[in-house]
Amino acid sequence: MSRTAMGTQFNRRALLRYAGLAGAAAAVSSTLAACGGPASTNKTGSSSGSVTAVIGYGNNQTWDPLQTASAFAMAAILHSYESLVEGDPVTREPFPGLAKALPTDLKSTKLRFEIRDGAKWHDGQPVTADDVVFTYARVLDAGENVLIHSFFSQWLQSVTKVDAKTVEFGLKFAFPYALQRIQICKIVPKHVFENNWKAAAAGKVVGSGPYKITEQAPLSHTTFEKFADYNGPRPAAYDKMLWKSIVDSAPRVAAVSGAKPDAQIAENIPPANAEQLRKAGRTVEFADGGNNLFLLFNTKHSPFSDKRVRQALHYAIDKKKMIEIGLRGTGTAGTSFINPKLPGSQPAAQDFNFNPEKAKQLLAEAGVSGLKISLSTTNTSLVLDCVKVIKEGWDAIGVQTTLDSQDTKALFSKLDNGDDFQVVATTNNPLQFGNDPDLLIRYYYDAQSVLMTKYARWNGDDTTALLALQDKAAAETDETKRNGLYKQLLDQISEQAVIYPIVFTQMGTAWDPKAISGVRAQGYPGIYLNQAKPA
Repeated sequence: MSRTAMGTQFNRRALLRYAGLAGAAAAVSSTLAACGGPASTNKTGSSSGSVTAVIGYGNNQTWDPLQTASAFAMAAILHSYESLVEGDPVTREPFPGLAKALPTDLKSTKLRFEIRDGAKWHDGQPVTADDVVFTYARVLDAGENVLIHSFFSQWLQSVTKVDAKTVEFGLKFAFPYALQRIQICKIVPKHVFENNWKAAAAGKVVGSGPYKITEQAPLSHTTFEKFADYNGPRPAAYDKMLWKSIVDSAPRVAAVSGAKPDAQIAENIPPANAEQLRKAGRTVEFADGGNNLFLLFNTKHSPFSDKRVRQALHYAIDKKKMIEIGLRGTGTAGTSFINPKLPGSQPAAQDFNFNPEKAKQLLAEAGVSGLKISLSTTNTSLVLDCVKVIKEGWDAIGVQTTLDSQDTKALFSKLDNGDDFQVVATTNNPLQFGNDPDLLIRYYYDAQSVLMTKYARWNGDDTTALLALQDKAAAETDETKRNGLYKQLLDQISEQAVIYPIVFTQMGTAWDPKAISGVRAQGYPGIYLNQAKPA
């Protein structure tokens, strides 16, 4: 295997694990070198000078902005670092970030960006073109093994310095989603992190965004303060922010409950607690996104090499029942590979609506009877609630099903080791990186994707044809033609059903409308307070 392939496979594996599907990553330092004494973890109150938020994920994974998929770190990084192009947290509609303006000719293979006047790092040094070139050199270097490499290597050839404040992007082909992808790459200061990436991973944050991080207390909290020299498009509305890490749902919900709540906003709200919080006067919203429960088949384990068998098992699942029972009504059936509620989705050839008779027919056509399946699953509460419906549906069509629930880290360690398995059911959410259809599909289906190549072990003429169509769609600049190609691609993915969603889940956020405004629920973990303000 080439070094490039090894790097990308590592990245996709890390995506799964850092996104909350596996064990611990590197711990952050308890305080930053530039910090003073420890900040209190008591509530900061709802005054115009401060806000307290609760995040349902740990803050002890890597804080390297080019390497992390930690839900906590990624959300915080949106407030502390900037990309050349920023985007709306829900729609990803681009607007200038560190760049003074957006390029107008998006069908060109040359894109120029000028850094806005007066942009500074949190240590007071000016942001320069050298910082941009330094950042992207690491992103594009396969040997550096950064997490976001595969989101750029497909289409971006180079980033070069034009003058002290200007850079030019050289594209391999005119890429219609370039401005959306550029949002993923946060620019970092060369003078701070050159030969010092361990400090970034450990929690040192020196960005150019509206908030400076002042303290890191692993598995407890992260504190921020307003960056006085920030002159970008979305200045800080609060003098200070306190973000608490509360992984368990009960204390997380309690923190935003009551007459005098400890926090003004909390994310990762379980559907079961929504009505309770609404009665207490909180606004609770659930957003559609990319988080999905999917099936992944081992195509080298008979009879799962036959697409009719894979299709049959999808048709045997009562998705409506799964949404009602497993998701408490906060979900959408996977009638296409992309969530039907996202703009990039289109109906697929195989809708996989509940049809037990069709499932039996497909199994008969494949010559399969008396099938016994061990369904390997992760052990999160969401998965455990949902897979009971899978077993019920498969048992009903004569497929004897055994649920093999495992610790997430243990399951993926077995997959990494190449252990034999039949079918896996688990969750993932690529939407935290972007919402363009190429990213949402390529995250799973790619020549260097560990999900497709190492886990599903899917290769051959059908694989080659699907990947070729995907590359053709990504390079098509005419929107109508591109949409037509993506329709073909979604049809092919549904026909093959090697890795395919059953249901898409919603993400819940609750806040006190008497204390905070300008916030929205988003379809991926975390919160966005760059537009928030006291109510």
